[in-house]
Amino acid sequence: MPAIGSNRQNYFYQICIILQAKYQIDFVINNSINPVTMTKFIKKDDVSSSWYEIDATNAVVGRLAAVISLIVRGKNKATYTPHMDHGDFVVVKNIEHAKFTGKKFKDKIYYRHTGHPGGIKETTPERLHEKKPGETLKLAVKRMLPGGVLGRKQLTKLKIYSGSDHPHTAQNPEIIDLAKLNNKNLVRN
Repeated sequence: MPAIGSNRQNYFYQICIILQAKYQIDFVINNSINPVTMTKFIKKDDVSSSWYEIDATNAVVGRLAAVISLIVRGKNKATYTPHMDHGDFVVVKNIEHAKFTGKKFKDKIYYRHTGHPGGIKETTPERLHEKKPGETLKLAVKRMLPGGVLGRKQLTKLKIYSGSDHPHTAQNPEIIDLAKLNNKNLVRN
């Protein structure tokens, strides 16, 4: 149906009147929003977050980031709402054993700018991994989330830890096996 108040709507209405008179059919013209056909959005009170745990040993960073970004955004739920944060928490352990495919670990370049003239800085995943082991995964996930307030809030649901211990065992996180999702998610040596 055309937009309310447009010339097309008036034309559509006139056509309906002509067809009603010609074929003796009653057309129902409703200019209001039909609540039956509207998409049901989840309310703020109905939001519940669960916890997931992923072991990053021999995991490909980009594929791991794709799985994490879906969970953090809430796209794995049937009640996904684009403008709300109702994703789940993800705990990633053993991040120091995550891998890049090909020569990306040495050749890929991350750029950032200090804000001053000529202040472009660059680093590689290799140098970044020495200082902060989980930063490469965090950057990959950040770039898969929406930019703005919502994306920054969703990124706080990602918890990255070196080693197999983490302080979130009390939440009883559900373990996700990356190899079962797709065998390409893990690097084979």
